[in-house]
Amino acid sequence: MKLSEVIRISRPRFWLYEGATFGLVGTVAALNGFGFFSDWRYWVFAFYFILPANILIYGINDIYDYETDKLNPKKGDNAYEALVTPEKSRTLWKWIILTNIPFFFLVPLTTPLITSFIVFVFFASMYSAYPIRAKVRPVIDSLFSAGHYVATGVFGYYLAGGVHFPALGVIAGILWAVGMHAYSAVPDIKADFQAGLRTIAIMIGARNTIYLCWFLYLLAAYLVRDIIPVASIIGAITFSYFMHRSTKAETDEALFRLYTYFPLINTLIGAAVSIELFAKNIW
Repeated sequence: MKLSEVIRISRPRFWLYEGATFGLVGTVAALNGFGFFSDWRYWVFAFYFILPANILIYGINDIYDYETDKLNPKKGDNAYEALVTPEKSRTLWKWIILTNIPFFFLVPLTTPLITSFIVFVFFASMYSAYPIRAKVRPVIDSLFSAGHYVATGVFGYYLAGGVHFPALGVIAGILWAVGMHAYSAVPDIKADFQAGLRTIAIMIGARNTIYLCWFLYLLAAYLVRDIIPVASIIGAITFSYFMHRSTKAETDEALFRLYTYFPLINTLIGAAVSIELFAKNIW
């Protein structure tokens, strides 16, 4: 397995989900100046959460999802995402281990940092892997998916010198990530159903799942309205428009086209959050 194939498996379009959560949202939310930019550990872990962490998340996901993925039209050599066949699994495991293990030894020895890093690895791995395999357990799957994103932000927060646990930010982050995960299950309803999986999108249907995501995004924006008022308004309006469009999609193909813009929408809202936090750090 070549590096180019491993990078494709790591979903480059999703790199900023973990990378920006650590490097821009988590660290800047500490509101402790910009000294952390000159700390070599910031750049080491920024790299980690951009590439190796995503090799861990999506590599394990693709190893355990073969029976589902082989039924999914968006998976394949020339498709939207790569298909990891069983004969490639052992090699991919080697890539996952070799690209992740070294960073364990670079985590500063403080309780918040060690705990948040372990929590990240636990949720990122057990979302797809046995014995838990949370992704086949509705509701639990969304919480596990949210867990590793939130743990990434908390790790960045404490690495940048944060002191008090950012409770409101954590709750809003969980709601955002749960909504993001639930929405991503909608285009996979047919493939997941054929493979015998149960997801929240299968349980309550595509449209109800979209409405649930809409509610979660609005609630997340409401919770942080006093911390990042401008970004919360932008996020509420943008996601409302996007979710409204999604409810109006009349075919699976139309919904999937909208889904391909979802990473961009999340990235733009994440950028708005980061910019407002940067402004608070300056003033």
